[in-house]
Amino acid sequence: MVKRIAFRLLVRETELKTGTELKLNTAVNRNQRKTAPVFVLGSPRSGTTLLYDMLLSAGGFAVYLAESNVFNLLAPRFGSLVVRENRRKLLHAWQGSKLFRASGLNSQLIEKKVLEECRSAGDFLRLVMSEIARAQGMQRWAENSPEGVLHLPTIKRQIPDALVIHIIRDGRDVALSLARLKYVRPFPWEERQSLISAGVYWEWIVEHGRRYGHLLGPDYLEVHFENLIASPQETLNKIGEFIDQGLDYDRIRQVAYGSVSQPNTSFKTESPGTGFSPVGRWKKGFSPHELLRFERMLGKTLEELGYAPSMPGSSEGMNLEMKATRLIHRSYFVGKLLFKRNWLVRTLRPALTSAEIDATVLADDHATEIKAVSSQFS
Repeated sequence: MVKRIAFRLLVRETELKTGTELKLNTAVNRNQRKTAPVFVLGSPRSGTTLLYDMLLSAGGFAVYLAESNVFNLLAPRFGSLVVRENRRKLLHAWQGSKLFRASGLNSQLIEKKVLEECRSAGDFLRLVMSEIARAQGMQRWAENSPEGVLHLPTIKRQIPDALVIHIIRDGRDVALSLARLKYVRPFPWEERQSLISAGVYWEWIVEHGRRYGHLLGPDYLEVHFENLIASPQETLNKIGEFIDQGLDYDRIRQVAYGSVSQPNTSFKTESPGTGFSPVGRWKKGFSPHELLRFERMLGKTLEELGYAPSMPGSSEGMNLEMKATRLIHRSYFVGKLLFKRNWLVRTLRPALTSAEIDATVLADDHATEIKAVSSQFS
């Protein structure tokens, strides 16, 4: 029975990979890129927040220190936003949460706009972010809900001018961070903070992002977290060319919104003044046994992304037990995603509350004060 369910979920994942929903080719006109919204996506703990905060600190972007979670949390819980009552319920939960308080928007004005103009999750996000940008006198906006990468086809259909930056980080560092936060919830027979579960999740997310992203052609860019840390200005130049906007690292460090000045790290004992280094923690964080097992199971993906396995024996690949473990975990992740999208499940679940949103999202609890910039960067 378990094998049959796992097989069906694997078939469904293959459909997600190859189905018509992925036939996307909406290249943003060169003249539009200067004002196009920018989506910073990737696996959780891959540096999405850092890069997003760097864009905000560079100037020209609406300053909103929050992960909107529109596509991965809000939209699946409220159904079609063509229905006015669903829009009203979404607004009620959103306006009672940190996501609204971080926006600094007038409650009545944004409510009127959403009720009159919103017909999809993309409409909702665009209306909110455009209003923040307008109120702050900014030209464009960005978004950084990491798991939004799983909804990239929907995002691109509903926001055709979206530019997507997929930030990728060494899966061993990601797994270490996810395990420390107990982010991935494995099965009862495993330890909750399983490095393997976290690693397979990283691989699954990254594969989806790359598969969807490569269908976007010039509207998709991959950036490696390690390059952003080691060569920030060079990496920012590459991103700046992609989004058609200059990104000055000195200005970014001076303005320093959010994680640019206060690292969003799961390793709270580290700080910039005590040898803070987010790259290569896995070299000390894994035991030799854990690392060999991890690299045997995920070494192929690591190598494809430019991260060399380090353990002798990792090239042996997976045995039957490892293959089964990887299959079961990937089937679980696919099943969970389909569960969230299912209309019947949505109908039977209690309404999403503001308190649930606050317990789930990463967001400031107040609007951010726009920082002044020295004249040399004006």
